[in-house]
Amino acid sequence: MPEINNVAVWGAGAMGAYFAAQFASAPGFSTIFIADGERRDQLNRAGLIVNGQPYRIPAVDPAQADSPADLILVALKHHQLQEAAGQLGRLVGEHTTFVSVMNGLESEEILAALYGQEKVLYAISLGIDAVRQGNQITYTRAGTHYFGEARNEQISPRVRMVQQAFDRAGIRHETPLDMLRMLWWKFMINVGVNQASAVMRAPYGVFHNNPQAQALMEALMREVVTLAQEVGVNLSEQDIAEWYPVLRRLSPEGKTSMLQDVEAGRKTEVDVFGGKVVALGKAHRVPVPVNETVVQIIRVLESKPIIIQE
Repeated sequence: MPEINNVAVWGAGAMGAYFAAQFASAPGFSTIFIADGERRDQLNRAGLIVNGQPYRIPAVDPAQADSPADLILVALKHHQLQEAAGQLGRLVGEHTTFVSVMNGLESEEILAALYGQEKVLYAISLGIDAVRQGNQITYTRAGTHYFGEARNEQISPRVRMVQQAFDRAGIRHETPLDMLRMLWWKFMINVGVNQASAVMRAPYGVFHNNPQAQALMEALMREVVTLAQEVGVNLSEQDIAEWYPVLRRLSPEGKTSMLQDVEAGRKTEVDVFGGKVVALGKAHRVPVPVNETVVQIIRVLESKPIIIQE
């Protein structure tokens, strides 16, 4: 497969901005954001500031793209992908590869159904603590980014091509043997820390040392472990323990994406976290009472606040 030169980043939040800045700073890449309407205009007008460094990365309407991208890195919220996934036809060519660092278990399936499974790699990002405020993105840890085919006993040409591109851009990466297991491990983490942080309005530092916060997070995670075992994915109690070294390396002031959404009054990804757990629980007749309760709380937090007149 040819070398990756043209990179399109779909999503200009904290994660998308990190990746776009890395590729834009590295020699040999032509980097754009995929955006339309006011979001496109805003990115072109104001740019982004990542860890104090300004970036003017062009934002291109996918309907007006004039050539395919070699790599499309997807960093949207789930509802945004559902609404716009079919708009990328002009950016997808014979050798285009999708790498989705979105949360949840479904983005790869959505993209594969539209553009072909052969173009889509599985991916997760772990340990990055990027936070967005307006057009400013800050992070103290860039984390590690895992991608590959579902199984990687042998590294495919497509995976090798993306590995080389990440190396050139200075992005730390690994390709695990069992990528589907990694996808479920990250799902377990998100279901636990994202949802617990949102209901308690708690940054990462609270989970470093507070036993009550840890207990809620672990209870949410345990229900994912039970479901994973039900569908044949090798997760266990040990996987919860192995999350703590990663968690404690995150900035105490850092915030999960769901907490950032709650604080900003944005729609959260509860449907792909607890909502997915609840749906899988019903499908497999596995009780998931902790996730059921937390999902209800988060949906209240998503609604407009009720102002009580005294």
